[in-house]
Amino acid sequence: MPGKKVPIRMCTGCREGRHKIELVRVVKSPEGEISIDLTGKKSGRGAYICRDEKCLARARKSRSLERAFQCEISAEIYDRLGTEIAGGDDGD
Repeated sequence: MPGKKVPIRMCTGCREGRHKIELVRVVKSPEGEISIDLTGKKSGRGAYICRDEKCLARARKSRSLERAFQCEISAEIYDRLGTEIAGGDDGD
């Protein structure tokens, strides 16, 4: 029997499809609040970004998260994402 299907999501920075577990999810809640979703289960519109500082810089420069959510993203969210990516990189 075939194995379980692994969900693939596209990184907003490098635009490459990767396994969902390799990415960080950013969520816009129904109330319009932007947050980082480490569990992958929060309700709302989600966008994904690689756990790579270069992808985060590329997404910030191209404003791809703003386009995905159709709203302004604060510098605080980008700073928290940078912290999560730097601290969450386990080097595997």
